[in-house]
Amino acid sequence: MPAESPLTHYQRIGGAEKVRALVHRFYQIMDELPESYGIRKMHAEDLKNSEDKLFKFLSGWMGGPQLFIQEYGHPMLRRRHLPFAISVSERDQWLLCMNKALQEVVADEALRKELATAFSGVADHMRNQAS
Repeated sequence: MPAESPLTHYQRIGGAEKVRALVHRFYQIMDELPESYGIRKMHAEDLKNSEDKLFKFLSGWMGGPQLFIQEYGHPMLRRRHLPFAISVSERDQWLLCMNKALQEVVADEALRKELATAFSGVADHMRNQAS
């Protein structure tokens, strides 16, 4: 009997509805926290477009439908973020918002930890400033 494939993060989180909830809460937190001012000012006043793009990216990144790639092509995350000065401070602000959103939206502690670790690696890769 073949071994069953493990569930993807997308399946474990609860699919599109939960990914969308995570992204929505992430941007709410970014908008609310004074500590995230540095990254908030990098975004447009209206976060709807950013929210939509992050949802589409995370859908595929978590093992669900490749919505971002279907609409925009390969994510090329680092290249897309090069116009923005991203240092340790901006990375940490982004992670603060995402980790708070994970705490509020993702009930499964193991999944929350796995995602936090994965997000940490991606966020660190986005840094393009030395300090």
